[in-house]
Amino acid sequence: MQFLPGHTPPYDLTYDDVFLVPNRTDVASRFDVDLATVDGSGTTIPIVVANMTAVAGKRMAETVARRGGLVVLPQDLPIEAVAETVSFVKSRHLVADTPVVLSPEASVSDAMALLHKRSHGAAIVVENNRPVGVVTEAACSGVDRFARLRSIAATDFVQAPVSTSPRDIYELLDTTHLGLAVLTNDDGSLAGVLTRTGAIRAGIYQPALDRSGRLRIAAAVGINGDVPAKAKGLVDAGADLLVIDTAHGHQTKMLETLAAVAALDLGVPLVAGNVVSAAGTKDLIDAGADIVKVGVGPGAMCTTRMMTGVGRPQFSAVAECAAAADELGKHIWADGGVRHPRDVALALAAGASNVMIGSWFAGTYESPGDLHIDRAGNAYKESFGMASKRAVAARTASDSGFDRARKGLFEEGISSSSMRLDPERPGVEDLIDHICAGVRSTCTYAGARSLPELHEKAVLGVQSPAGFAEGRPLPAGW
Repeated sequence: MQFLPGHTPPYDLTYDDVFLVPNRTDVASRFDVDLATVDGSGTTIPIVVANMTAVAGKRMAETVARRGGLVVLPQDLPIEAVAETVSFVKSRHLVADTPVVLSPEASVSDAMALLHKRSHGAAIVVENNRPVGVVTEAACSGVDRFARLRSIAATDFVQAPVSTSPRDIYELLDTTHLGLAVLTNDDGSLAGVLTRTGAIRAGIYQPALDRSGRLRIAAAVGINGDVPAKAKGLVDAGADLLVIDTAHGHQTKMLETLAAVAALDLGVPLVAGNVVSAAGTKDLIDAGADIVKVGVGPGAMCTTRMMTGVGRPQFSAVAECAAAADELGKHIWADGGVRHPRDVALALAAGASNVMIGSWFAGTYESPGDLHIDRAGNAYKESFGMASKRAVAARTASDSGFDRARKGLFEEGISSSSMRLDPERPGVEDLIDHICAGVRSTCTYAGARSLPELHEKAVLGVQSPAGFAEGRPLPAGW
């Protein structure tokens, strides 16, 4: 990475402050670009879903890993819950999506409550473990809510063996003008579903897989309590990567905790953070981190900078920490501040190996929260920061009432925010398409065939707020 002559500013920069200059290139197509990361995390696209309760759950983990990313489960989950989620994700098919499943005697209201848990918008009616019908929202419209699904389920759905190639599934759906195929195992039992778009994605993305060929998933742990024991429990439960996470990562307690976990030699990559300086990065790596998490205060749900004045503009933090990690043969993740595909590309150009995304993914079908509709008819989900009063209350549930009340007075995050589902991109896969298309195109402009090449070849300049505004589309004219 280098700046244009005369463009190195005397102050720190965030993503809006910089732009990439196109280079001479021989990269002819976006599909000539390899988005796989080289940090040992196993991701084939540079996207990690942040360990936020309102974002990271089993549906998100399954879907994102199938497209090559990684979800980090929150640190507040008990080991038993982590083990259950990991087991679920590890058992999922690498191509077929897991549908909502209901019995023929379930009611229409049951279906309506669950249809929006998946982007494909359908529930599969199963009897004796075999699919017998498909229910969509359209089929439920105008129907008595107590009616049984047996009476409204479509029985003329497309069915195919799960071994059928995605291309053949696409052709089958294109011919029948239907949007979804029900896939079955050799014994006729339900294996999953695949949409036309899902079939296309299966030919573009490579799943993030562990050594046994199963989907990957990560888990987080804090720095309080018996962290080594919990860390071992998470790995024993099947976590492929551990994130040792605290808001202020450059502190003695973090360094001691990280060193204790590293000494266990658990056989998985260790991520630690958060920091924003070269000194913090080096100290965490010296204590045993393979990857350092960078970012203090840029997240949408975080109020740290306004409360404390502490933090650093994210682009400069990522660039400095990435350079420090590279000197030691390690890597960093850019955590927070991402609002557009360009921000992901700029973080990668600055040297990040992966980019963590939280609130942006909260407003999707796959996030754990319930779907709400506001007075204007817009769909949304609630999100909250992991240092907010709401999160602190959940994290300290076992404390005494007095201690919970005392800790509740100190918060550095938003406790409730409405994250609207974008009608054009309501599913996390839609956003992944959006982001990866942008990053692939960035690489072609830069003349890079891989993410390390993007960092090596990136040429950046500094722009004014007016320069950033000029780049925004104006769909309604001016």
